[in-house]
Amino acid sequence: MRSFRLTILTSLLAWFAASVQGAEVSFSRDIAPILVAKCQTCHGAEKAKGKYRLHTFDWLVKPGSSDEAPLTPGDPKKSELYRLLVEKDPDSRMPQKDDPLPAAQIALVERWIKNGAKFDGADPKLDLVSLMPRQQHPTPPENYPQPLPVTALAFSTNGQQLISSGYHEIIIWDVASLKPIKRIKNVATEVQALSLSPDGKLLAAATGQSGKLGELLLIPIDKDEPKVLATLPDIALDAKFSPDGTQLAAGGSDNAIRIFDVASGKEVRKIEQHSDWVMAVAWSPDGKRLASASRDKTARAYDATNGEMLSAYMSHLEPVFGVVFADGTNNIASVGRDQKLHLWKADDGKAVKDSKPLGGFGGEIWRLLGNGNELITGDKSREIRVYNAQPFKWNRTFSSHNDWVQALALSPDDKTLASGGHDGEVILWNFADGKILQRFIASPGYRTAVAKVK
Repeated sequence: MRSFRLTILTSLLAWFAASVQGAEVSFSRDIAPILVAKCQTCHGAEKAKGKYRLHTFDWLVKPGSSDEAPLTPGDPKKSELYRLLVEKDPDSRMPQKDDPLPAAQIALVERWIKNGAKFDGADPKLDLVSLMPRQQHPTPPENYPQPLPVTALAFSTNGQQLISSGYHEIIIWDVASLKPIKRIKNVATEVQALSLSPDGKLLAAATGQSGKLGELLLIPIDKDEPKVLATLPDIALDAKFSPDGTQLAAGGSDNAIRIFDVASGKEVRKIEQHSDWVMAVAWSPDGKRLASASRDKTARAYDATNGEMLSAYMSHLEPVFGVVFADGTNNIASVGRDQKLHLWKADDGKAVKDSKPLGGFGGEIWRLLGNGNELITGDKSREIRVYNAQPFKWNRTFSSHNDWVQALALSPDDKTLASGGHDGEVILWNFADGKILQRFIASPGYRTAVAKVK
């Protein structure tokens, strides 16, 4: 909420400046932030109270169930949007069940309508949040007062640095000393996924604030300022580079998969096959196929060159949280709330022959990694398990976390596995035998000392 209050304050300052200088009110800069912060909860893409939506300008101008015109350019009194903002009856006034808009914001909306209710964005079909100037996110604490759940991890290409999620930041740690060597700021509240390009020069991050904002970031590893690839109406949940590093696939709580050209930063394809959040995405080893996991209880496979769906795997019967291509083939593994590891064929969505879903997990499976013939899971029962894809069976289990395992990363040489817990602890394991190498709280400045295991 703090970041959106800052956005609204910025809009008010812009209004005062516009009043003095006679400048036009900007829809993207001045009006959209107010609508996103105060109106979209009840009138967004997912929820449309009174059958009225305003998550895009295209929808904003369409009447709801009242059939009254939301906007009459030049005449605020004939604009239903304005009339409901100034309504005296609290049961009819907008926003409902909230304080009325401040007089300054209402005056800003009134002036915009008087001036013609002009749209100054790139495309009226885009989500309003993507039209707004990027907000400056709060500065993270110098010293964390308490540990923060570790929701994303990635190794540098040389394995000497470990990159982790933080609060309004992304932190790069020196693996040898376990001290932070860089803190990338101006990041949204939550970091849900981190992916390093094959050449190690770019870091992709899926970030946001649940129910408020999503940002897909592309960060040059030798610089500090993130580049925003896309701004979403809700949190981004995963991002993965293609094997050759030329494309980036991302999924989030807008139910869509987006594919970006890394060089230009432009979105080249959008896949909308899921009916609920896209929790994870994965590329095939040759980069020709994509897989996705969704809260709609399905996992799906696609032709990455044109976005056409190849198959849907429907046997989870519960939300699906993780997906990878297995054993260097076009077989796909997926996991989720049903506490089972599934193996199925990308071509037809059917289970691989003689590979019944593997159970025995003590809780929901949050994370899934693929490493050649091995599949690595992290779950709510605090365990990490390693399976063989061929033959499809359990191999070994790592047990030492004190809370849910929410993040996994494997070093480029496949020797070290990093896992992050809900309690903020990161454990570095010898991947071959499961012995603990080091463990630490990945919250800069927190009082708990680094624990090195010899």
